[in-house]
Amino acid sequence: MKGLISPTCKAYTQLDAARAWCQSVRGLQPFFACAVGFTETALIPGISAAGATPAARRWTAIADAEVLLQGYSSRLPTAPEGYPSPVVISQAICQQLDLPLAVFDCGLPERVPGAIAVQPHSPSTTAACLSTGRALSRDTVETLFECGLHWGERLAAEHPYVAIGECVAGGTTTALAVLMALGFDADGMVNSSHPVCNHPQKLALVRQGLAQLPDRPDALAIAAAVGDPVQPFAAGMTLSASRTMPVLLAGGTQMLAVYALARRLASEFHIPWQPSRVAVGTTRWVAEDPTGRTVDLAELLAPLPLLATQLSFLQSQFSQLQAYERGYVKEGVGAGGLAIAASLYADWSQPHLLAAIETTYTALLAMPSPPTIPAAKPRSV
Repeated sequence: MKGLISPTCKAYTQLDAARAWCQSVRGLQPFFACAVGFTETALIPGISAAGATPAARRWTAIADAEVLLQGYSSRLPTAPEGYPSPVVISQAICQQLDLPLAVFDCGLPERVPGAIAVQPHSPSTTAACLSTGRALSRDTVETLFECGLHWGERLAAEHPYVAIGECVAGGTTTALAVLMALGFDADGMVNSSHPVCNHPQKLALVRQGLAQLPDRPDALAIAAAVGDPVQPFAAGMTLSASRTMPVLLAGGTQMLAVYALARRLASEFHIPWQPSRVAVGTTRWVAEDPTGRTVDLAELLAPLPLLATQLSFLQSQFSQLQAYERGYVKEGVGAGGLAIAASLYADWSQPHLLAAIETTYTALLAMPSPPTIPAAKPRSV
């Protein structure tokens, strides 16, 4: 099959560069850096399926962070009728491969024990709806970007490579906003946690936000106007880490927007980086989503290798996981990138991936209430 790099990893763009990138990390253990945040864009009815209701989406990133750090969250939908968060995939891989990880709180409604707070908590650290054109303050965005640069340098000094994941409910809409503000004709290209992407709803919100932009805004002004807290942090981490190590942007169209933002920031502020060391890794549910155009978007940002895990839930014993094959959820919390990392680091096959994920999901379903876990003291830079 054209583009197949391993039985569970396929390149969709820049085949030669994708093969070279995969070869550079084969056999290496990644550090998983998961950046989480909140935008009030997620509270718009129907904008996202990353949470059963708008109110539930306020806690989506918190729940995923709790699972990564504590192994359980009472807020995660684990009932038989609930579609499981992609954190089930991420947690299975991190646990079984004993991957080093950190969760970076870029702006959540409340603290998560054990997460690294990259800025002081206050109402301004979560983002307003992008339609306002005033999602974040310039100062907040600058702080997030500088913290990302700091942590990218720090991780590069301690690990062979980094996989950067994200969790932001409503993040594909902020991704569209940032991409369009940067000048890319990205309407109809981003994905969604819905089976059929809600492009008209996204575009209507984005147009409202873009109408508030000043003339010729720089990249930081764009992120402040219509972005979310994760984007500037992940962009900074990408730039500084890439100077000395491979970087896997573990996500779909949200990480394509991070790449575009990073590239513009590097150009505008003369920040050295190595774009050839960066790849985007997602799931085939995103790369092959018939209601999005992920591959076209990646080619628009060329040269950029787009990889996708070939993980399948068709043979899963759980109907909830099988829902991914019908277009629900698709990606998040670094799931696709970590599945790629598992195949390159430990030669995990499709049966191995599926068994690990089902084991983790079974354990989550079996927990009627959260275990007693000592609270970890949040750290800050």
